Amino acid sequence: MTGPATPGARDPVVVTGAAVLSPLAEDLPALTTALLAGRSAVTLPPSPAGAVDVDEQPLPAALLTEFHLDRWAERHLPDDPGTATRLRRVTGRAALPARTAACVALLATRDAGLPLAPAPDARDERTGVLVAGSNLALAHQAATVLDHRDTPSRLRASYALTHLDVDAVAAVSELTGITGEGWAVGGASASGTIALIQAARMVAADWVDRVLVVAPAAELSPAEEEAFRRTGALAYQRFRDAPERMCRPFDRDRDGFVRGQAAAAVVLERPEAAAARGAVALAEVAGYGQRLDARRGTEPDAHGQEAAMRAALACAGVTPDDVDYVNAHATGSVRGDLTEATALRRVFGDRGTPLVNSTKPLTGHCLSAAGLVEAIAVILQMRAGALHPNPNLDHPVEPLLGLVGATAVHRPLRTALSNSFAFGGVNASVVLRLPGDDVPTGRHRPVAADAG
Repeated sequence: MTGPATPGARDPVVVTGAAVLSPLAEDLPALTTALLAGRSAVTLPPSPAGAVDVDEQPLPAALLTEFHLDRWAERHLPDDPGTATRLRRVTGRAALPARTAACVALLATRDAGLPLAPAPDARDERTGVLVAGSNLALAHQAATVLDHRDTPSRLRASYALTHLDVDAVAAVSELTGITGEGWAVGGASASGTIALIQAARMVAADWVDRVLVVAPAAELSPAEEEAFRRTGALAYQRFRDAPERMCRPFDRDRDGFVRGQAAAAVVLERPEAAAARGAVALAEVAGYGQRLDARRGTEPDAHGQEAAMRAALACAGVTPDDVDYVNAHATGSVRGDLTEATALRRVFGDRGTPLVNSTKPLTGHCLSAAGLVEAIAVILQMRAGALHPNPNLDHPVEPLLGLVGATAVHRPLRTALSNSFAFGGVNASVVLRLPGDDVPTGRHRPVAADAG
């Protein structure tokens, strides 16, 4: 199965800044350390009094329960009280998605060496903003509706804005001073990767010089959580005495995904624009592919997944033999993991290469943010020259794949593929590559410095 390269295939864009906010880590060095140690953020809340049936007990998850805006600002903006004050003013009463989007947007902008220019006479129209995800503030919406039913007089007029996904776009735009193109990009669990793809296309087409891509932390209400449980998609019965072992991609004993919650952001830029301002490159977005299954529902399709991967490789101008590493979408789903394993074997054969891991046992499945969180995890691993383990892989269901084992693997890495496959038959893959001497950025961040 082959197809034409995507327009812009010969014009890779570079990643010049990144940031993450998750229960596993709040900065890139800490995230690198946690990943390579195979540390999981998944926990199991205490059972409520009187809950006997497992269906009445809490679900395992890796959630941002300890996130508080003031504490975050104290940790990450201690030398910039003006920005901290604006952050509190703009997002202090926003829903969790907008608050987390603002935090990672500020850090990624700073990491890229871009100025924060909120003044009207210094706004940036050559930079865009894309926010990944849709229906992001479901818990906020559900709580507001229930409260309004019981006490209508307490409804805040601001709810007209806070329930919208565009509130995250607006918050990021106000705090960074970005006034170029911007919108929200929805694709369920593939949203983060699709936003990355759309941003790369915008830059390659010269619509803008750069795009700030933000994946807010999505929040579910109890209704969505219960619906996921009833579909059989969630892992919650086995390994309750060791919740960090519940998410088991590609393992014989897998029985569903474990929910995660995180926010992430990256800055994508034209190499020439980065060079002109002396910016440094973390990685290239070398190619991308996105395909639909033409099927409504939750059933995965190996053909659509294979097509997305092949399109990404063609766009990057690389062959399967050029790929050192695949970050699989693999959630621990009974059907989903086998389907992805089939698609991977169709693309890469049975050689045991490239090496394959899944980040979800460590972070949980971060839903619409998953693709961007995992793209950052891929970049960090490539720069460290090491791949994080698959910590819960005791009995591989597909031994012919080059699955990383229980400990990190250290080896040089140049080219990687990151997959995101969502409900509704939405398949997206992106090729990420360490920048080489042929990339016209001003300079590159030292790789060795990131390994520790």
